[in-house]
Amino acid sequence: MDLKVILISLLLGVFCYCNPQKEGNECISANAKHCGECIQAGAKCGWCEQEDFLKQGEALSTRCDEVESLKERGCNDSQIQNPIGKKSIITNKPVTNRKKVTGVETNKPKPEEITQIQPQKLRLNLRSGQPQSFDLKFKRAEDYPIDLYYLMDLSYSMKDDLENVKNLGTSLMLEMKKITSDFHIGFGSFVEKTVMPYISTTPSKLLNPCTGDQNCTSPFSYKNVLSLTSDGNMFNSLVGKQQISGNLDSPEGGFDAIMQVAVCGKEIGWRNVTRLLVFSTDAGFHFAGDGKLGGIVLPNDGKCHLEDNVYTMSHYYDYPSIAHLVQKLSDNNIQTIFAVTEEFQPVYQELKNLIPKSAVGTLSANSSNVINLIIDAYNSLSSEVILDNSKLPEGVEIEYKSQCKNGVVNDKDDGRKCSNISIGDEVNFNITVTSKGCPNDGKSETIKIKPLGFTEEVEIILNFICDCQCQNNDVVKKSEKCSLNGTFECGACRCFEGRVGRNCECSSNDMATDDMDQTCRKDNSTDICSNNGECVCGTCECKKRPNPEERYSGQFCECDNFNCDRSGNKLCGGNGRCVCRECICDPMWSGRACDCSLDNSTCLATNKQICNGRGRCECGVCKCTDPKFQGPTCETCPTCPGVCAEHKLCVQCRAFGTGEKMKTCKEECSYFNLITVKDRNKLPQPNDYPYPVMHCKERDANDCWFYYTYAVNDTEREVHVVDKLDCPSGPDIIPIVAGVVAGIVLIGLALLLIWKLLMIIHDRREFAKFEKEKMNAKWDTQENPIYKSPINQFQNPNYGRKAAVL
Repeated sequence: MDLKVILISLLLGVFCYCNPQKEGNECISANAKHCGECIQAGAKCGWCEQEDFLKQGEALSTRCDEVESLKERGCNDSQIQNPIGKKSIITNKPVTNRKKVTGVETNKPKPEEITQIQPQKLRLNLRSGQPQSFDLKFKRAEDYPIDLYYLMDLSYSMKDDLENVKNLGTSLMLEMKKITSDFHIGFGSFVEKTVMPYISTTPSKLLNPCTGDQNCTSPFSYKNVLSLTSDGNMFNSLVGKQQISGNLDSPEGGFDAIMQVAVCGKEIGWRNVTRLLVFSTDAGFHFAGDGKLGGIVLPNDGKCHLEDNVYTMSHYYDYPSIAHLVQKLSDNNIQTIFAVTEEFQPVYQELKNLIPKSAVGTLSANSSNVINLIIDAYNSLSSEVILDNSKLPEGVEIEYKSQCKNGVVNDKDDGRKCSNISIGDEVNFNITVTSKGCPNDGKSETIKIKPLGFTEEVEIILNFICDCQCQNNDVVKKSEKCSLNGTFECGACRCFEGRVGRNCECSSNDMATDDMDQTCRKDNSTDICSNNGECVCGTCECKKRPNPEERYSGQFCECDNFNCDRSGNKLCGGNGRCVCRECICDPMWSGRACDCSLDNSTCLATNKQICNGRGRCECGVCKCTDPKFQGPTCETCPTCPGVCAEHKLCVQCRAFGTGEKMKTCKEECSYFNLITVKDRNKLPQPNDYPYPVMHCKERDANDCWFYYTYAVNDTEREVHVVDKLDCPSGPDIIPIVAGVVAGIVLIGLALLLIWKLLMIIHDRREFAKFEKEKMNAKWDTQENPIYKSPINQFQNPNYGRKAAVL
């Protein structure tokens, strides 16, 4: 019973004690029970192992605090555990300054003797939240060995292409010798899976899939025709014996072939050098899922299945996915060159975007340009350095910063990439590794960083600082200071499982009494430990959250670091940290959600005034005090008259003594300085002042124009005006009268000419009409139609008949 009274008194002391530090930083918020938990809470956290450090009523977790705060609270500097991470370089061979080698084959340097990346191996001791950085150097070596494997589509449509590829070996050898003295070339071919509906399975088509008299070889999925060799003549000889085959559908089984080329390193003959895969086709590709058409549903296993250099499991495994290919190509440092016809350029360009260190070239209709295509693609790939790392342990982050050729810093591509790198150029990367907590229970991890397409890599051994030095020194197990129920280390008790309390004096299974519960209630509320924890031995043990970065804290678990106001779906707007449900904003930010910027630069108007002098800047946004003005900097006034019209009357009365404000000019128009000039060329120009200058042109009641400029600086307003009015001159009467008379005369003459022209036209039409009627008359033109002769002639009908009878 006496022990219970002592505990209650102790806990009441804790209840009354006010510690201004307890909610102010992540160290105390972590509620650490031992030194290891403390140093994992943050890079600024330290643990005081001084035995007499804690005052009456202070919780054990307050031994963990920011280092400067611990010193201020009285902890001796030598008693503060604050381990620091470090780096150590294990292997640091300098990069090779290699020149191109000519001569016999035996004099060629071995690839492993070439170093393009430095350092090669190092160790990083990482403490949670404390980054460790190192510099990585890359230098392209001259005469670096190259392996090139030519993978060709041998479906029927590639018949004319095969003829050009048959002589590729020696020709490509000659061109590549200009780049490297150590070049190997190989050849493989592919068609399609040997099942329906990709090929015809009728016996005759299995022997010869081509139509007519064409002689084709049987369908196959993938063949390794020639492993990598330095003999170009052997390439020509073996490729010259190849025959075209055929299939039914347009997409080909190229992905099956690429997978086997990538994973069958021994069979292909890949060396530990630059590896190039040239993929030549005039069609699209099947990928994962398309195998269902042929009843093939088992996913591709990504393993080598070559027997006698022929892929034997095309009928068993589905096509690989793009992601699966990317992984295998990257794991085996293979750079891919897609040599495809123009028709399929868009398809393979999209595929290139998904496969790092790959290139696409346009293949001519008969592959006659394949050598130039390969050379151009190789130069493009080799001039680009992209760093990649292996899978990182959980909680470990890596950041890259690149300093490329001529000191140019590349902020794009996450700092991983440098382009336009020539042979002999040197580029540098700064790499920063940071861990949170202790991944994998503090066990060492190894990660690797390498430039894509190259076999060299940097090996990084990660050691995690999870415990303090004092946890290994002067440790007393079952210490009397800990009621024989814990280990005394680092100036405090680390209780065994099932025990709690500063001296491990309580069992976590003990039932809390009403008196103990009272000490776990804040302000006599009904919620024990704010309903965010359990009362154990009169002390609140806060609940753990599923997310380890979210924590309850405080004497009564009344605080947390995840229930603060949000802005933009970010806690504290991403501009502060959440401490005891309130946002502690970063510098230059304010507001409940740290979403109010204190930066006034966004409120500067063009005249360099805050909100144009017509408003106030709140959270980086102008609040205009004059309702007439609006816009980001209170410079827009849609309902205001123009600046020129606004000041017209005052300029007119002060400069010329005229206008509507002539009588009230002194009272209303003294707000600006008036400066007169002789002519318009003397008016200020926009470049004469650091603030805007408005040029104005206005007219008075007498139709006279006057010109002036209006400008506002930080302290005053200035008006420059031309001292002479530009008035229109009176009309010249004589030219006007002469012009009118001349116009009347000309108009009269024009009318007479028009009338005369009309009469001529009319007469000509009437005469033509007369002539036409005259031509159409039916009487004899030699007799007068109105003349009647006075002589009539008659004939006796019987005259001459008697003579006829006689």
